[in-house]
Amino acid sequence: VFYSDWRRACRKTRIIGARYFLVVFRRAILQICQMLLEKWVSSIRKANREDARLVSEIAEATFRAAFAAMNTAEHMDLHCRTSYAEHIQAAEISNPGMVTLLSEVEGRIVGYAQVRWDRAPGCVSAKHPGEIQRLYVVKDMHGKGIAQELMHACIRELEQRGADAVWLGVWEHNPRAIAFYKKSGFVEVGNQVFPLGGDLQRDIVMARLAAA
Repeated sequence: VFYSDWRRACRKTRIIGARYFLVVFRRAILQICQMLLEKWVSSIRKANREDARLVSEIAEATFRAAFAAMNTAEHMDLHCRTSYAEHIQAAEISNPGMVTLLSEVEGRIVGYAQVRWDRAPGCVSAKHPGEIQRLYVVKDMHGKGIAQELMHACIRELEQRGADAVWLGVWEHNPRAIAFYKKSGFVEVGNQVFPLGGDLQRDIVMARLAAA
């Protein structure tokens, strides 16, 4: 009797174990499918002069979304007026010393980046440095791979133009961005002043090899 009970118990344990494995496996598959659905397919292209208004709008909107809560309205307004106005963006798009990249999803601009080259603070060691001047993604597309795609596009663009190192400045009170840049291979090499309107703030300067 004991042997029969033992065999039945073993069969029951195996059945329970198999069912548990199927439940865990099914959950894992559902999570993977959810992640794939959440990763939007985007395309990246270079901006042209006709994009100046759209770049102006997304530049100001993403900057305010990122920093308005931690800065005064006066400084924010002055910075946006002198950095993101349509005519300023038109001039930057036409500037042969820089490139503006746009990320689009289903015809909507969801992020942008601007790169320029052959200028860097003294803490960046490079013969031909390239700078990621700006990289922003609209808030509802955070966590969907858009920033990573823009980062890869920026590095490719600078590498194609002969940059041997890529650098950027990031506000010292922006831990989310700092973590993202570290994950992208950047390390802290120094600091610089960033004038936000009339407020002189400290930016951390981070850099990495272009082809790393």
